[in-house]
Amino acid sequence: MDTLILLIFAVVGAVLASVMACVPALHIYNVAGLLIMAGGWLSGWMSGEQMAMFFLGLITGYAILNTIPSIFLSSPDDSMIFIVLPGQKYLLQGRGYEASILTGVGSLAAIAGMVVLSPFAMSVFPALRSILSPHLGWIVAVVIVFMLMSEWPKSSDRQPTPWGRLAEAWTGLGAGLLTFLLSGLLGFALMYRSLVPTEISFQNLLPAFVGLFAIPWVMLNIVGRVQIPKQHIATSIDVTPALIARGTFAGTLGGGFAAFFPVVTGGIGGFLAGHATAQRDDRLFILSQGASKIVYYVGGFLLFFVPGLGMTRGGMAWMLSTVYQAGTPRVYFTAMAAVALAGAAAFLMLFPLTRLVIKLLEKVNYQWISAGTLVILIGLVLALTGWGGLLIALVATGIGILPVVWGSRRMNCMGVLLLPISLNMAGVGPTVAHWLGLI
Repeated sequence: MDTLILLIFAVVGAVLASVMACVPALHIYNVAGLLIMAGGWLSGWMSGEQMAMFFLGLITGYAILNTIPSIFLSSPDDSMIFIVLPGQKYLLQGRGYEASILTGVGSLAAIAGMVVLSPFAMSVFPALRSILSPHLGWIVAVVIVFMLMSEWPKSSDRQPTPWGRLAEAWTGLGAGLLTFLLSGLLGFALMYRSLVPTEISFQNLLPAFVGLFAIPWVMLNIVGRVQIPKQHIATSIDVTPALIARGTFAGTLGGGFAAFFPVVTGGIGGFLAGHATAQRDDRLFILSQGASKIVYYVGGFLLFFVPGLGMTRGGMAWMLSTVYQAGTPRVYFTAMAAVALAGAAAFLMLFPLTRLVIKLLEKVNYQWISAGTLVILIGLVLALTGWGGLLIALVATGIGILPVVWGSRRMNCMGVLLLPISLNMAGVGPTVAHWLGLI
């Protein structure tokens, strides 16, 4: 009976998160942080173990359903910046519903894969951690170098001189490097001298991510006056079991890398997996990104429950660790069952909620929806982080606009985490902060 109650808490969390995920830029970490702050009130409603299962449901529902605002309302977070481009292509072809369901299929397949592999986690991950822990610094540094070097020169070859073509090719490359550097400097400022009040420090990165990823995209929709065609509600998806298997494998590979290694996010993990598996098909890409983000968010959180591992990866695990500690095989396998049930519930919620958003698009002008999304973004930042957070979001927006204007990768905005944390891992972060006058 106790296990059944725990599973019910997980399903309830998944259903609530599925609805909340449709609100642009409302990250489930922010919701969980507010719940942790209300710990005294929650203790009368649920035990620490019940809260853990509820949080598992929240993160599972969010990871599956946050594809809806990312595709239809153009408000991506750091784990969604890659799926948005193929998803937007589907949207402009009237196939947004199909893109949303494809993402859900990839997520559900990845959950099935995690359940199948779960008995091996207790022996594999502790050994893997002991082997890789001494090498984390240079591994993260190599990821950064590859990410920056893989930015491909974009040139129309219309310039009459070689120097003109070289300058044109380096415009996007230079913008990418500048974006990485500026976002990294912003990350140092947030880490050492943030304008967010200390009592809500768990929301420290919210204004930065909203400014770097969400606001520029919404502004582009408003200025560009995008017209969304009528969306077709497909009754089937054009994929084969082999394609689902390939996409799930690639996404699980990337999401697993991101979940296990610090600083690396789901978007970066998906990017690495895409290169490793040579993806070219949009369907394969969308499937893999659906798998990647579920493994990144949910798989990273599940590491907190693996006996003998003692890892806290991701904001949800860090927040839960302040009020609850897992560590027994019974809790771990209960957590896996909770993820399976929560994933099934969230996947079923994906169909009606996607159709509901499509009906909204048919009745309300897309520019008005984008403007409303912008208001929600600004309102959330102001309500959760105050005027200091709003100033951070303004600075981050200026940086996030660079890739939009110059055509470089938005992934370079992840310098906000990669640069300061990698330098701290190398032991030179405080020195750089001192040079910048932050300490």
